[in-house]
Amino acid sequence: MAKKETNALLPDEIILNNIYLVRNQKVMLDRDLAKLYGVETMRLNEAVKRNITRFPEDFMFQLSEIEAKNLISQNAISSWGGARKLPHVFTEQGVAMLSSVLKSEKAIAVNIQIMRIFTRIRQMLIDNTELRLGFEELRKKTDNNTKNIELVFQYLDELLVKKEQPKPQKQIGFKINGKK
Repeated sequence: MAKKETNALLPDEIILNNIYLVRNQKVMLDRDLAKLYGVETMRLNEAVKRNITRFPEDFMFQLSEIEAKNLISQNAISSWGGARKLPHVFTEQGVAMLSSVLKSEKAIAVNIQIMRIFTRIRQMLIDNTELRLGFEELRKKTDNNTKNIELVFQYLDELLVKKEQPKPQKQIGFKINGKK
């Protein structure tokens, strides 16, 4: 018997509010993921450490002090006390890989929800890009039309000037001693 699809565990906004842009990549912080999965951050990082070969640099990386301070200053994360380690962040692929190291039902269900949101974000970016390209194409056509209209008016102006200032026409006929 097929397993019935469960409703979302969390409002999508909660997950969306935990996705940040760092190093031009959409990422999620280890502490936010741990909270969503219902585990301690330390336990999540231990599971990752035990399976570190599954998490290359493009799946997970540690924030620099500057990046961490930047997130704090933007109120993305609250400051943490003491001499804790700098947070790790997971890219979309890293979040997907977490499903292979976290085995709880909640972690699996939340992970599926997160992956669907990443997919929706990617689709929105693609749609937005297609829309921008369409506008750009329309703008180019409009620019060309504007140039063509200006050219038509320029020709009309030249014709009007020629009509208002006709050139003296040479008379046709025989000349006798320089006179007609």
